[in-house]
Amino acid sequence: MALKRTPLYKHCLNDGGRMVPFAGWEMPVQFSGLIKEHHAVRNNAGLFDISHMGVLLLEGNNPKDILQSLVPSDLHRIGPGEACYTVLLNENGCIIDDLIVYDLGQTNKNIENLLLIINAGCTARDIAWLKQNLEPANITVSDAKSGKALMALQGPKSMQILETITTTSLQNLPRFGHRKLAINKMEDEGSESIFISRTGYTGEDGFEILAQSQTATSIWTKLIKAGVSPCGLGARDTLRLEAGMHLYGNDMNSQTTPFEAGLGWLVHLEMPTNFIGRDALEQQTEQGLKRRLVGLTIQGRGIARNGYQVLHKGLKVGEVTSGTWSPTLRKAIALAYIPTELSKINSSVEIDIRGTQYAATVVKLPFYRKA
Repeated sequence: MALKRTPLYKHCLNDGGRMVPFAGWEMPVQFSGLIKEHHAVRNNAGLFDISHMGVLLLEGNNPKDILQSLVPSDLHRIGPGEACYTVLLNENGCIIDDLIVYDLGQTNKNIENLLLIINAGCTARDIAWLKQNLEPANITVSDAKSGKALMALQGPKSMQILETITTTSLQNLPRFGHRKLAINKMEDEGSESIFISRTGYTGEDGFEILAQSQTATSIWTKLIKAGVSPCGLGARDTLRLEAGMHLYGNDMNSQTTPFEAGLGWLVHLEMPTNFIGRDALEQQTEQGLKRRLVGLTIQGRGIARNGYQVLHKGLKVGEVTSGTWSPTLRKAIALAYIPTELSKINSSVEIDIRGTQYAATVVKLPFYRKA
């Protein structure tokens, strides 16, 4: 099957992007180099093409009430202009996908709208699951990305730079806040409305921008000219791992619960509403966890990767889900599932890296937190 290309594909090529297959798309893995791009986001600003992500629109009467039956987080904690991170669950209380839910409020026809951003590799499955559960309640599920591109501008100087091409100050937009605002066109022919949210996947301040393809390419060009570094999937992975953020398919999947994955804060069992998987999660809280996802720092320069064995006293006790060399901390870090009794901070384990055992220590997540 031919790989899909985003509206920013040619711009990524022109800016030196090295393209690789990813979740059915041809995406840039790096531009100037992973380490350089990583530090650009930590110290200045970096720009990512994330148009491969799924963007869905839910429309109808009380879509939040209906979607509530599929997620463990209280969606009524957010209102128009706000968003929240949550997970879709199956009957076993395990994670189908993680997503961000944006409350768009009401349209002129008094129909309420929610916007969902989901993982690229889960898009088809998520759409089928949502339609199966929402359409019988007269909630329509449609593609909100057609003809559009999605970008992430991340880094401590992202607001300062973005405000140079908008007609609105972003100072009062809170974390997980979102709005539509006017942006100056490249050709200076008036302005156009775009959707912008103060969200990201790097552990830094930043924004995600959804815009018509032509407008998005104009924004991309302007931001690069303003000194923003184009960044690829490689830096996106090291940045999110330093920030202790999960990658679906590695650090969580349809066999892991939010409690096991360290996402218990997303589960609001105190709300009276029922949701798929609630019984299984309540049972897990009563019985306790057998394993947990933990952060590990590794002694030496051995780098643990997905699937590497975690050992204790010579016996396999778990498995690495994500691992890298941290450019910011200058040490090897990893996420791994291990037995609960070994998951306390400062506990010691070993990781088998190509036949050599490296000492590792359980540490508090995230590995990196911005000042």
